[in-house]
Amino acid sequence: MTGFYDLAGAVRYLVFGIVSGMLLAVCVDIIILSSVIISSLNIITVSLAAILIGAAESAFVLFLLARPRVFSLRASPPYGWSLGLGIGSMQACVLIYRLFDEELQSNYSGMSSVSLSLAFVIAVTSCIGHAILATWQGAEILESNRVQPFIISAIARGALTVCLVLSLFLPLMVLIAAPAIALAWGSAQSTWLPSGLTPAARQAYRRTIRQADLHRERAVRRIRGEIIDSDE
Repeated sequence: MTGFYDLAGAVRYLVFGIVSGMLLAVCVDIIILSSVIISSLNIITVSLAAILIGAAESAFVLFLLARPRVFSLRASPPYGWSLGLGIGSMQACVLIYRLFDEELQSNYSGMSSVSLSLAFVIAVTSCIGHAILATWQGAEILESNRVQPFIISAIARGALTVCLVLSLFLPLMVLIAAPAIALAWGSAQSTWLPSGLTPAARQAYRRTIRQADLHRERAVRRIRGEIIDSDE
């Protein structure tokens, strides 16, 4: 399970995500958010700009996760999760900073219980959303699928960015992205992340999952001080 539990590599890719995420967040702030504030862009132009930034992120993720050493370790999915967390956290930081700024022309700007709740939702949605997309790209790289995931992930990242930016003015916009993230969460945990395991490790992982319920049931039924049978 080296590729799945390589903490040093995961931390390294988390740092890559933090650095690149800040650059991407600055682009979102300057190109999209500032234009929305002064109403110089319509929704079509905003969407195209967001997709362009999403394409840059997808290309960067593809470049890092498709490197020969990462591919040979089958570490693309877990490294993608770390990379996406770093990118999403930085984009959330910039948006939350703008949300707490009272100069933002929004009814929800400044420090209040509503803005704090909205900031929490933005942070969770951004981090998990970008992590899931990068993990999916990593899993598809292992299957030698690169072009189609690149296009789909670029559009999905653009949609996520638009929802997060507009949520500063209309908090309900963040709920548009939430169902898609919730639906993808199960696949990310059960399929995309475990796809980084080697065949032998995957077999051991599945056996552990199957036995988890049995061990849990035995633990509940076990009486303290009672001798444990050898088959347990």
